[in-house]
Amino acid sequence: MKKMTVSRRSFLKAMGATIALPNIITSSALGAGGRPPASERIVMAGIGMGGQGSGDLGEFMGDPRIQVVAVCDVKNQNLDGIKNAVNGQYNNQDCKGYVDYREVIARPDIDLILCATPDHWHAQITIDAMKRGKDIYCEKPLTLAIGEGRKMVETARRFGRVFSCGSQRVIGDYGALACAARSGRYGKILDVYADPGGPPRICYLPGEPIPPNTIDWDLWLGPAPWAPYHHFRCGQAYGLDGEGFRSWYDYSGGMMTDWGGHKFGAALHGMGLDSTGPTEIIPPDGKDHKYLTYVFANGMKLHVGEDGPKYICEQGEAHPLHETKVPPGLRWYEDGANSPIKDLVNCVLSRKRPFQDVEYAHRTATVCHLGNICYKLNRKLQWDPDKEDFIGDAEASRLVDRPRRGPWQI
Repeated sequence: MKKMTVSRRSFLKAMGATIALPNIITSSALGAGGRPPASERIVMAGIGMGGQGSGDLGEFMGDPRIQVVAVCDVKNQNLDGIKNAVNGQYNNQDCKGYVDYREVIARPDIDLILCATPDHWHAQITIDAMKRGKDIYCEKPLTLAIGEGRKMVETARRFGRVFSCGSQRVIGDYGALACAARSGRYGKILDVYADPGGPPRICYLPGEPIPPNTIDWDLWLGPAPWAPYHHFRCGQAYGLDGEGFRSWYDYSGGMMTDWGGHKFGAALHGMGLDSTGPTEIIPPDGKDHKYLTYVFANGMKLHVGEDGPKYICEQGEAHPLHETKVPPGLRWYEDGANSPIKDLVNCVLSRKRPFQDVEYAHRTATVCHLGNICYKLNRKLQWDPDKEDFIGDAEASRLVDRPRRGPWQI
């Protein structure tokens, strides 16, 4: 048999047109065509299979070192389609579908979990999975609150887990610009601009009947406050138009955290500040501060504006060079990887920390959340990036974490 490869696009197309074949032992399962035998592959499950999750799973399946054996989603349509697509790619019926993620992480044969649920579930699922000995690939944004991120980092370290966050644009779209800014050609970086978009808002949608056999609504809510079902609460529409979960405060940090995972992640990477945080956050005032501004201990400033990332240096604005050379000290993918997913698979095998290690992802998410908190309170805030708390501001400190509903605690 030819070596199996599958792109995200072809995998998504296959979801709607998969014919399940009998459960047979194929030459692929035995390791033909350079593919490792099943016993030597990384056994994987995907949780949260709508939208980006199914695309991520397709890229994982394109790696011959991966074997997907389980998928999980609280929406029946997502679950049935992705399970059939996986089994169609492998020509068997080995991939099982689950509604409750706890059944997935309880399986001792699974090594790696892809978590691509809405934001409010990321911390609960990944922490529970790491305690069960699973490595993690979690879609951005990493968290719904700053306090969740530190707990995720601590759990990864305590249980020796490899944990990568999915933000392919940090290098894929903006890596060449970071190389130019750090090349020395333009002098010291002074100011960086990046605008991911706005914060979420409170959801006041009324309740509506749940269509039969469509969704486990209580499980979709999980640790979020109870609310009546409305299809726009759990919708997958991208943006802040009120038709998808990213619009609502209880489930997401809005575009500030969603695109912030890319744009702020890229800016912090290029600035060399992705293992720390700002010391001051200043809201826009229409006078001295046109944009929300983060000030770092070394004097660099990150401004939320002008799309970006854009680096203003001593010798002017940095532009990508014709030949991209990674400067000393700038982190990059290792071992031939060209994406966060390939990088993670390499690191699961080598036990190295990946490019988008959970600590870096947490620091990026923290900058996103600090911006939302500053917008909400509309005043200058002092932040201690070591203690990860606000200085002298009890009201702001209460927003570092969020309460969690019912049994869902981390």
